[in-house]
Amino acid sequence: MEQTVVFKKNYHIDLRDVDFTKRLKWSTLFSYFQEVASLSAADLGAGIDKLEEKYGVAWILMRIRVEIERMPKWDEQITIETWPQEPGRLEFERDFIVRDQNGESIIRAISAWVIMDLKERKLKRPAHISLTYPSVVEERAIDYKLKRLKVTDRLETAYKKVIGYSDVDFNGHLNNSKYVDFIMDCFPIEQHKAHEIKAMEVNFNQEALPGDSIILKKDTSDVVSKQIYIEGLNEKEDKVVFKAKLEIEKK
Repeated sequence: MEQTVVFKKNYHIDLRDVDFTKRLKWSTLFSYFQEVASLSAADLGAGIDKLEEKYGVAWILMRIRVEIERMPKWDEQITIETWPQEPGRLEFERDFIVRDQNGESIIRAISAWVIMDLKERKLKRPAHISLTYPSVVEERAIDYKLKRLKVTDRLETAYKKVIGYSDVDFNGHLNNSKYVDFIMDCFPIEQHKAHEIKAMEVNFNQEALPGDSIILKKDTSDVVSKQIYIEGLNEKEDKVVFKAKLEIEKK
């Protein structure tokens, strides 16, 4: 089968995929990204099963930024395009564009992934796997450099979450889409009715495992400039599990 550097997959927005506004949930969007990235990697010879069986590693999402022009609604058909960049010193960058039925771009995202040794739980360099691309797409979905988000000192506790069965993926740790649900749960429904998120950037710093207690904290002091900072802290280890920056607008 011929390798394709730009991978495309169609999705139908079902009722299980939307929130109370009948628009696609952010966590479902992240699940779509994870799935299409996995399928694209498999098409390039670096799928989940092969990485585990041949190299003993797994793909791990480290950073992502998503910008929304319009969130699709229930019963819409969308197409997600994804393509990789040339591997860096440690990270594999991957871009995404979501298009509506008319082919218009409605969502764009850039991401950075790494490979982790499943036994040692340590990161491996790209050279550990033999991954080559048939071509390189120079276009970037977003003209932006992913970076470490800065911690603020004006945090207030939103709530505490204990990681359970429904939060964990096949790698045995908290799935990246669940972080997004935790982020959205930092705000009451009334605030979701009044505001919408136009961009989200997330850094995934540490693994979260079943039984871990995550304290969700938020800083809304910069809400005038339409920015909110959120982080999840492992209560027992006192380590930041993830950081997120939201850019919001009034509806």
